[in-house]
Amino acid sequence: MAQTRIPCLLMRGGTSKGAYFLADDLPQEPSLRDRVLLAVMGSPDARQIDGIGGADSLTSKVAIIKPSSRADADVDYLFAQVLVEEPRVDYGQNCGNILAGVGPFAIERGLVAVTADVTPVRIYMENTGQIAIAHVPTSDGEVRYHGDARIDGVPGQAAPLIVEFEDVAGASCGALLPTGNARDLIDGIEVTCVDNGMPVVLIRAQELGCSGYESPAQLDADASLKQRLESIRLQAGPRMNLGDVRLRNVPKMCLIAPPQVGGAISTRSFIPHRCHTSIGVFGAVSVAAASLINGSVAEGMAFVEEGDVKRLSIEHPTGEFTVEIRVQDGQIAGCGLMRTARLLVSGVVFVPSGLWSDKPTR
Repeated sequence: MAQTRIPCLLMRGGTSKGAYFLADDLPQEPSLRDRVLLAVMGSPDARQIDGIGGADSLTSKVAIIKPSSRADADVDYLFAQVLVEEPRVDYGQNCGNILAGVGPFAIERGLVAVTADVTPVRIYMENTGQIAIAHVPTSDGEVRYHGDARIDGVPGQAAPLIVEFEDVAGASCGALLPTGNARDLIDGIEVTCVDNGMPVVLIRAQELGCSGYESPAQLDADASLKQRLESIRLQAGPRMNLGDVRLRNVPKMCLIAPPQVGGAISTRSFIPHRCHTSIGVFGAVSVAAASLINGSVAEGMAFVEEGDVKRLSIEHPTGEFTVEIRVQDGQIAGCGLMRTARLLVSGVVFVPSGLWSDKPTR
């Protein structure tokens, strides 16, 4: 049987990997688009053997991009998390790692012209309605991927790509502290519910009988711990204005502990049911924000430097993630971070024509 060809770039963005599409190359009807994306990734299947997914939530991601009609943006970016073992696509969150590849994609696909040694790409994040500016390294009219920057969780070096955010507080939940409290009590455990780009529930690891320094494999093998985390998560969802989160990937759960290697705080993040080998971009941004909030569960644990521009090194199982937060009049005014990205494959991906055969010819 014939197959339908869909233009696609496979890119690494930060510590994630995903398929990047022009919106016009995918079905416009949402349910059909979801079925196509599931077929692209090979879901539902633990191995994703019949698709290009990597059998891990960090490599089963999609960016859908189009020219923006907004005056303050060059492109619109819709992030899709394709679940590995469920026939479901989740749009309820951003992904800051995949975001790192959006600027390079926009230039590769001719949506944004190279302007100098660094080309700014203004990105409207459709999932949450915020703007990010990606400062993409460019030279000789092309994206420059090689460089001497490194990020934990990715081997080797690459060109540094700076991403700046403004007004991400309450991106999904409507407020930085969506419950209205710096601390809440759920199942007898003190938590901080925060949303500075990603809904996150912070818990002191010792409250759950952990050190906070366990490996992801150790934590994933602790069925009792994961059951307690899920109970707290399901109760936190409605309190964070997210509704019933049984079928959602947010809020993320994050165990925190004092820093071990000179950072601001140590983390073990769940996304939401598996322990992350590092930490997501917006997850790190939300943890950094919570570290600055008086009365949060991070207060007295996190090391925070003085000044209006604060750099917080968020420790995670495979290294650290530095977040820069700007504070103005005691309030969080914006944040920035450094990522890297690399184009891996440029070509077409195939889905059965019986699934989608009326793709417009380009």
